[in-house]
Amino acid sequence: MVVASASVAAAHEAKSGWRYPYACCSDQDCREVPATKIRESRSGYRIEATGEVLAYSDKRVRPSPDGLFHWCSVAGKENTKTICLFVPPSSF
Repeated sequence: MVVASASVAAAHEAKSGWRYPYACCSDQDCREVPATKIRESRSGYRIEATGEVLAYSDKRVRPSPDGLFHWCSVAGKENTKTICLFVPPSSF
């Protein structure tokens, strides 16, 4: 029972140790993604895997605690809708 609890906690944390909010992750939906998977445009952040664009003002866009991109999608799949997107500070 203790082992199962430890694995669930790890699934809810970024590699750098900060915890994803449960509303974004449900203990399984978030992961760090390379900057090449997210593109910035005038319209917002474009998720390369799905083509989905989240406006900069979208409530799903959140600041990244470790300065890296983290994407939370339905069931953690590459072809599903975004739940949350954690973004590093803008460089411009």
